[in-house]
Amino acid sequence: VLLAGAGGLATETAFPDTSWWPMAYLGVALLLLALRRDSARWAFVVGTVWGLGFFLPHLWWANEAVGEPIGWLALSVAEAAAIGCFGAAWVWARRAGWLRDRPWLQVLVVAVLWVAVEQVRGRWPFGGFPWGLLAFSQTDAPLLRLAPVGGTPLVSAVVVVVGALLAIVLAEARRLRVGTASAAFVGVVAVTFAPWLVPLGVRPEAGTLRVGAVQGDVPTRGAEAMSQAEAVAANHAAGTEALLDKVAPGELDLVLWPESASDIDPRTHAGIGAAVDGAARAVGAPVLLGTQRFLPDVRYNDYILWEPGRGSAVSYTKQHPVPFGEYIPYRDFFRRITAAVDLVGTDMAPGTGTALVPVEIARLGRTVPITTAICFEVAYDDLIRDSVRAGGELIVIPTNNASFGHTQESTQQLAMSRFRAVEHGRAVVQVSTVGVSGIISPNGVVRQSTGLWTPAQMIDTLPLRTSLTLADRLGAWPALAASVLAVLAVAAGLATWLRERRGVRAAAGRTGAGRAAAGRAGAGRAGAGRVPARGRR
Repeated sequence: VLLAGAGGLATETAFPDTSWWPMAYLGVALLLLALRRDSARWAFVVGTVWGLGFFLPHLWWANEAVGEPIGWLALSVAEAAAIGCFGAAWVWARRAGWLRDRPWLQVLVVAVLWVAVEQVRGRWPFGGFPWGLLAFSQTDAPLLRLAPVGGTPLVSAVVVVVGALLAIVLAEARRLRVGTASAAFVGVVAVTFAPWLVPLGVRPEAGTLRVGAVQGDVPTRGAEAMSQAEAVAANHAAGTEALLDKVAPGELDLVLWPESASDIDPRTHAGIGAAVDGAARAVGAPVLLGTQRFLPDVRYNDYILWEPGRGSAVSYTKQHPVPFGEYIPYRDFFRRITAAVDLVGTDMAPGTGTALVPVEIARLGRTVPITTAICFEVAYDDLIRDSVRAGGELIVIPTNNASFGHTQESTQQLAMSRFRAVEHGRAVVQVSTVGVSGIISPNGVVRQSTGLWTPAQMIDTLPLRTSLTLADRLGAWPALAASVLAVLAVAAGLATWLRERRGVRAAAGRTGAGRAAAGRAGAGRAGAGRVPARGRR
């Protein structure tokens, strides 16, 4: 239990703000060392403890957003339970006869199981929550270069492979088995640094786009800032005009505002519409901005294109509203647990279609399709991949971090944006109301970034790219393959266990020595070879 808790805490330090990426390998190694006992129920407990050690600090921003610990605790426990399921699945899988005495094959199987669990928790329940994938801890590591090869499934899998090899190093060194420990250590070094050989494309393939990004700030920190929509819109209009201190009118191709830059819809509110249009006219460029569209019983989170003098006719609607943050599932039931559910007054409904906004760029004489994934949607593999495959040449991540205070939520999000840049070979702009905003090259390098809780503007010329990476072409196949292999591995382990139980019972009926036979079978399972080493009850 202590190993598991320490492993979870160590893994969290691999993510922003600390970003000590090798700690992800150590955290996984400690978890696998903690899972040596041959008991699926015990492994569930151990895995859940690791998950709590990781998710409680990693998702601390949820407490800041809600103002009560219940949301943070519920989310952390639910995510931690997924790691508990991984622990139980690993115990079942390694009982398979073909796996027991093949520790190097076990390294691959444990990685497949981890990826399968990540895929499940990224899709279920309530649409899933793919926050804290191991892949997102590697944005400063050599493994990031595997992102365009296989996306998050491959990078997460390789993180687990390195962690499993490190567990073998630690276990075998403790037993003074220098040969095995040395071979595993060579594997750790080779797998960690070999991805540096993978080339990354960064050059423009369809011209460049001169963009300005505006971080307007909000007048009041915290969730209550949402009630001050007029002031927030005015801040972003003023920030747009401030771009003219660096460029002349017409020099920019496009100006980017964040999610919730104007929660009063400029398409229906004359005053806000005039303010947005005035800013667009002043800078001489169309503006992409986030707003809310209200219907009688629901609302939608829209990212709209505003063209100076013509208004808005094109938009994208967020497809993954955040459960318990932007809408409350089973509201009547959860209200019995906490009245905090009513902090969300009007539920947000999901949009449909591809996250793609076509923008007519006069200088290029053509329409540029821009991928627009709103806020937490940066964590969803398929949403951004589908948009890039549909023609997205630049990725924009508009977000509103005003509810998260000074927590690490915004920098965790920036790390995901960096990952997406490399995964799809696209420049990425993350633009926030309060920060952190950033402009990222297709190789994941942050070209510019802003601080928290301050007005800021960024201007840059970004490459437009049209080629597809291998990860784009493979689509969902790596995740699907991992899931199928994981199911087969667990099924094989269960089949072996059932077959051995029947054999023990048959032997007990013939000899009357059932208890001794059962003890021998249990000892055989517990002593079977596995990552990181042979375990004992």
